[in-house]
Amino acid sequence: MKKLILASVLSLGLMACSEPGSKARAVYLLLDTSGTYTAEMDKARKIMNYLLATLDSGDSIAIARIDSGSFSEKDIIARVTFDDRPSTANQQKRLFKDKIDAFVNNTKKGSLHTDITGGMMQAGEYLKETGAGEKYVLIFSDLEEDLQKGQIRDFPIFLPDIHVVALNVTKLRSDNIDPRDYLKRLNRWEKRVYQAGGTWSVINDLERMDRIIARR
Repeated sequence: MKKLILASVLSLGLMACSEPGSKARAVYLLLDTSGTYTAEMDKARKIMNYLLATLDSGDSIAIARIDSGSFSEKDIIARVTFDDRPSTANQQKRLFKDKIDAFVNNTKKGSLHTDITGGMMQAGEYLKETGAGEKYVLIFSDLEEDLQKGQIRDFPIFLPDIHVVALNVTKLRSDNIDPRDYLKRLNRWEKRVYQAGGTWSVINDLERMDRIIARR
């Protein structure tokens, strides 16, 4: 009898261990609001609309701006985990879209600095808390970090099992003088993301947004 009970307990334990992880997806979109990127907000809106059409019940999304100090809750424009009930999830998507439209329409003046590292750190924390099986950071930026005097960001960041996708990485005026500067920025962030435990890709053609996140 004891052997039978022990076998049952072991069987249940193996079943629990073999259960698949969460199939939910979580996306954190970082928007650069500095300099000329304020003129790129219509492209950002297109990305947001794609994400809302792609994500389903149980998935999570947050959108935040990159500004002078991005490691702060105040920079999160909107965030939500979609309800299991499709009708409620659709209502959540409409409300989310309204918040984003209001933000885009009212973004006229760019931020003075770009704390990309702070935004990445905030994104990593949010994605970890969702418990999602697939986690993405989408960064809409030229990837040129411009910190306030006294800010320290030269340290390792942690993005375990997070897919980082750089979108619409525009070239700076200085890149026309020396195109190697553009490649150096991409390589620097790619190296940093891999060291943080994540993966890295770049998509500049927004007509290929279907490659950003996996569809169910």
